[in-house]
Amino acid sequence: MNFSILSKIALLGIIGSSSQIMGYTGISYSSPALASAISNLIPAFTFIFAIIFRMESVALGRTSSQAKLLGTILSISGAFIVTLYKGPPLIISSNSSITLHQHLHSTKNSNWILGGIFLTAEYTLVPLWYILQTQIMKEYPAELTVVFFYNLSVSIIGAIVALITEGTSSAWVVRPNIALVSILCSGFLGSCLNNTVHTWALHLKGPVFVAMFKPLSIAIAVAMGIMFLGETLYLGSVIGATIISIGFYTVMWGKAKEEVGVDGDTASPESPSAQKVPLLQGYKAAKLQDQQV
Repeated sequence: MNFSILSKIALLGIIGSSSQIMGYTGISYSSPALASAISNLIPAFTFIFAIIFRMESVALGRTSSQAKLLGTILSISGAFIVTLYKGPPLIISSNSSITLHQHLHSTKNSNWILGGIFLTAEYTLVPLWYILQTQIMKEYPAELTVVFFYNLSVSIIGAIVALITEGTSSAWVVRPNIALVSILCSGFLGSCLNNTVHTWALHLKGPVFVAMFKPLSIAIAVAMGIMFLGETLYLGSVIGATIISIGFYTVMWGKAKEEVGVDGDTASPESPSAQKVPLLQGYKAAKLQDQQV
């Protein structure tokens, strides 16, 4: 690892911490429901940035490119339907929680315009994080090392921001309550597991592949809420989840066709998705190649 890689990881930390600060600030001005709705734009922003930085190729005359564009639009549309449209209930639960769309305009003392600006800024920085992380992994393919230094830089930046913004020392006191549980879960699931898996997938398949799982996660969250939390299943959730699934697999089909070069389609030489091997097999091959080098 050289100074150039460390500098890029530090920049990655600035982008990552800035996106989180923007997100929390946006939620404080609006609501988590608005954040969930705007987060559906991540695949579109990622796809645009990947084209700009030549990590994805688009030729409208090719079926693979048409499939990627259509699938991206379908996934985003389905995510918005799940978030904003309820429809009649299909499976009613007696202890169902309030849905997102019921919260969408119910928050009092909120500034939706300012909150929306902060949230849009957050979900513009997230695709840039994907792009830069992919570039770092191409130059230094060591996921755990990159994640360690990334989390270190985010911790330093977060400490500096907290020292500036927090006027009292009581903000640094951690008590054995739900806040401590939240910190531990966020540290393990977010900073450790989530960043490691994202970095690994970005290394192998590129930013668009990772971003396409965002709308799919909304459909998964709806299903898990029904199974484990007893939430009510609405028609809008079924329609949206179906559209998300169709869009997701349309993009995956387009990328697979692009990788095998059907009908003259060829993946961009800058795209990690140009590998013609499955995900786990490609990971093993990449690790073996790194060890030989």
